[in-house]
Amino acid sequence: MTELLKDLTPRQIVAELDQYIIGQHDAKRNVAIALRNRWRRMNSPADMQHEITPNNILMIGATGVGKTEIARRLARIADAPFVKVEASKFTEVGYVGRDVESMVRDLVEQAVNMVRTAKKEEVKVRAQQNVEDAILDILIPPVKSASPATSTIGFDGNASSSDSELNERTRERFREKIRSGEMDDRKIDIDVQQSATPSIGVMGGGMDDLSMMNIQEMIGNMMPKKGKKRKVTIAEARTIMLEEEAAKLIDMDEVKEEAIRKAEDAGIIFIDEIDKVASARSGNGGGGPDVSREGVQRDLLPIVEGSTVNTKYGSIHTDHILFIAAGAFHVAKPSDLIPELQGRFPIRVELQSLSEDDFYQILKEPKNALTKQYEAMLQAESVSLAFNDDALRELAKIAFEVNSEVENIGARRLQTVLSQLMNDFMFDIPDVIGANAQVVVTKELVQEKLTGLVKNRDLSQFIL
Repeated sequence: MTELLKDLTPRQIVAELDQYIIGQHDAKRNVAIALRNRWRRMNSPADMQHEITPNNILMIGATGVGKTEIARRLARIADAPFVKVEASKFTEVGYVGRDVESMVRDLVEQAVNMVRTAKKEEVKVRAQQNVEDAILDILIPPVKSASPATSTIGFDGNASSSDSELNERTRERFREKIRSGEMDDRKIDIDVQQSATPSIGVMGGGMDDLSMMNIQEMIGNMMPKKGKKRKVTIAEARTIMLEEEAAKLIDMDEVKEEAIRKAEDAGIIFIDEIDKVASARSGNGGGGPDVSREGVQRDLLPIVEGSTVNTKYGSIHTDHILFIAAGAFHVAKPSDLIPELQGRFPIRVELQSLSEDDFYQILKEPKNALTKQYEAMLQAESVSLAFNDDALRELAKIAFEVNSEVENIGARRLQTVLSQLMNDFMFDIPDVIGANAQVVVTKELVQEKLTGLVKNRDLSQFIL
């Protein structure tokens, strides 16, 4: 990861984000600096590395303006473990809610999966060779080589040298057929290992997620693995056996250690809806939901500040995990968070509401633009789809107007608008509109199908 970040300057990180997210340059600059600071910390003098803590970021902006997408894309750029949680779920069970430490455990789980996948790729060639040999052993078992003294007699049960050579040549011919895919449909019997881990239910409370996972893993390790015979095609056998063989070649202790380090040095936790656990301070005192909300904030405090969390893979220190919190803050304000938590998010970024021109850019420019997604889906049906520029302008105008009239849900409004526009085409293909057809979306077509959305308030609410 260090080498990856070395090649990514803040300007390059912003340029990468620009390919998927329109506008919000202030937010992009701040997350780019935060990401580059990780490389700077890991390459600073050893005695200072522990002292340099990340500048956690608080994003303020309405829904659908790109807060989550910025954080998610940032994690992909850095090849970093990423977890998104909603602060409100920690209060959904009255005063108790879900264990706040679970988000750190989820981050470690994500890091383990990433490291395991990378290790599987490293041993893939060796695993494929082993699987190939195993399939050949099932198809054509190798013969026992003859000793020199009996190479021409063969009466002691050993094969003669000619039989051995014939067997080897046959195996090589079959190896070539397996590699070329000629034998993919042939069925063979293989042994499949099945986990014997039981599902455990506990009556009553007092048992947290970590304890349950540890008990299940412990009992699973004690119970013998079950083998089951299955008749599958060689193509299926290759997939099943490759997974098992790769698992044998990977040192899980090494994976766990590397995953913990990756989560500690590169992990990003995105806490959405942080405003839902902040309450406007009226000075009334008393209980109610405010008790639970403030309790969640105080639970978050040590995690964000830096503490040690126990996971089933080992202990993880949260001191250098980057926390990005986000919220609309329509009712509560950032200053309504408890002062201690406010201090843990020193960088505040306000994301702007999307304009009509922003909607147009979102439809046209990003690599993953909705228009390009529809084009790709229809291409699978051998149908060509194109959007005229004035049609995109009209779509942007309608989406902006519906957001103004009903509820501002940001860029997500484009999904409902485009879905309403394209539904007839998506239904008629391929029955009515056949292969090799060309569909061109014009401004007139957009007006015909969608103008009613702005005029008819009830329908606008319906598609919300």
